[in-house]
Amino acid sequence: MSLNVISNYAANVAHRNLMTSDSQATSSLAKLSSGSRVVSAKDDAAAMAIGARLNSTVNALKQASVNAGQGVSMLQIADGAMARVNDVLVRMKTLSVQAGSGQLSSTERGMLDTEYQSLVSEVTRIAAATDFNGQQLVNGSLTTVQTSNTSSAFLVADGVASITAHGLTASTSDNYTLSYDGTTGHTFTLTGPGGTSYTGQISSSAYDSSSAMSTGTAVKLTAANTSSVGDIVISLNTAFDAATTVAASTNNGMHFTGSDTTSFSYKVGAGTDATKDVITVSVNGINAANLGLTGTDITTAATADAASDLISAAIDTLNTARSTVGAYQNRLQFASDNLASAIENSEAARSNLLDLDIAQEMTTFTSKQILTQAGVSMLAQANQMPQNLLKLFQ
Repeated sequence: MSLNVISNYAANVAHRNLMTSDSQATSSLAKLSSGSRVVSAKDDAAAMAIGARLNSTVNALKQASVNAGQGVSMLQIADGAMARVNDVLVRMKTLSVQAGSGQLSSTERGMLDTEYQSLVSEVTRIAAATDFNGQQLVNGSLTTVQTSNTSSAFLVADGVASITAHGLTASTSDNYTLSYDGTTGHTFTLTGPGGTSYTGQISSSAYDSSSAMSTGTAVKLTAANTSSVGDIVISLNTAFDAATTVAASTNNGMHFTGSDTTSFSYKVGAGTDATKDVITVSVNGINAANLGLTGTDITTAATADAASDLISAAIDTLNTARSTVGAYQNRLQFASDNLASAIENSEAARSNLLDLDIAQEMTTFTSKQILTQAGVSMLAQANQMPQNLLKLFQ
């Protein structure tokens, strides 16, 4: 190769190799600092895509595991309430057997019945007071059946999506009337048999200054006095006219119907498939009406014997409901254990795709670092070569 000053071929080659070594050393340094072998899509586009999906799945499964754990806790609360109701029923059974014995007079039976009736009320109170995050667990869930002459003010077309109740009796003879005050407090009032009353207000955040519904909302009506139990939830949408007052009348009478069973769906998967990503749990109500104890007494030997038989049946009903809760608890626990295994394996798969082999990459970085240093040195030497031509002019 001829000697010239126009082009320094050696310097160009040294510069190109130096740039390559520096780029590779920089890439290696980025991987070492991040701990991942795929810093950008150019490193491995397929692995990055799969890793991103696995990361999303893992995080979803972790939340699903939390859901399953909370489901177990939720059912544990229901099971605890059932255990206490069982204790009450055992005491009621004792009282009924005592009252059925002939050595007692009506006076003593009346005294026993005072405690008996108190315990009947306590069964219903426990059922009504047992909730998780504001959701009734063992008080049943009833839907309203509006009569044929129901006022149109509370129909679905007018913005009332549904009316459900917990702890009330399901009977066609129990007629309730519903009223709404659209001017003072935006308050619903439900009045039932015997003067029972439930009230609740629409949240001010659900409507604007003109009382037009801006969002959907649920209004919870609670008992106005301590002698009443249960609650009613009215679900509204934006079609509801919050400014119009509706008076209570026989034209908006309604009663409630249902199986007194409350259902909960727990998301235990990363997808939306109802058969594999959701576990639906049904919990039976355990108030006095659900257990068939409403109206019973032990004031006579005959009614005491009848109550004794009903209490035995109630204990069987309660234990059936409790065994169902236990079965669901075990299922959710197994689902949680499976989620832990799935999370572990998904994390391992993601690690194989994306995690960096530190030892191997450190070797690569050291090699590129040496080449970079050598390239700098050789480029300096190459830049000195044209100066040798000056000796020819001496």
